[in-house]
Amino acid sequence: MTAITISDQEYRDFCRFLESQCGIVLGDSKQYLVRSRLSPLVNKFKLSSLSDLLRDVVTGRNRELRVAAVDAMTTNETLWFRDSYPFTVLAERLLPEVAKSKRPIKIWSAASSSGQEPYSMAMTVLEVQQKRPGMLPSVAITATDISSSMLDMCRLGIYDNLALGRGLSPERRRAFFEENGDGRMRVKDNVKKLVNFRPQNLMESYALLGKFDIIFCRNVLIYFAPDMKSKVLNQMASSLNPGGYLLLGASESLTGLTDRFDMVRCNPGIIYKLK
Repeated sequence: MTAITISDQEYRDFCRFLESQCGIVLGDSKQYLVRSRLSPLVNKFKLSSLSDLLRDVVTGRNRELRVAAVDAMTTNETLWFRDSYPFTVLAERLLPEVAKSKRPIKIWSAASSSGQEPYSMAMTVLEVQQKRPGMLPSVAITATDISSSMLDMCRLGIYDNLALGRGLSPERRRAFFEENGDGRMRVKDNVKKLVNFRPQNLMESYALLGKFDIIFCRNVLIYFAPDMKSKVLNQMASSLNPGGYLLLGASESLTGLTDRFDMVRCNPGIIYKLK
């Protein structure tokens, strides 16, 4: 039987590795998360124990294993139209405002996870185009994630009924999905074509992504240490066009992290505008 226990020292060493690789801070009591996320890799890589796996990851003996471990620790499934108000604000305020410039609108989903956020953005864009024909210029959504397996899943755009039941209305399901032939549903091509999925570690430079009018970085910063939060936020400020907008998660704030944004109240939520 494969041993899945780890020592306190092994856990601390792995935590340091994970923070150095992708900025995620696990804290002192998440051993259970490491065990649940990484245990499947023990058999996959034919190792004898979780301790052996952590040792090989931390020492860098196996690059493929390192990538798989980071992948496993950063994979999170999310909801369609999570918290709803950001997508209402996108439809009713941000898209009409940015459209006044008459240039192509560029949006960034900074942690696309399993694809629900960027595809929810794309559905929102299509709904606005249907309600107000001709108002929007072209819209391009860039969706990034550190997890290569998540990006592969996103590009396929295929979801089972459990995933589709998390925040997606029957009306949107009918409008934006089609049968995949195996009991699952596939995102329609008119939704897919609005989104370009790319790998991106938020600890690294964003220069190659270009400039954006709107950035969604929602429920990501909660995993980072304060200094890394500041670095990410200041890089995002530099990635916005003048007057661009940043949207964070409902429990996240810029307080004490950066002074490059003005807070804008959008009942019931808050968004941030580049100064």
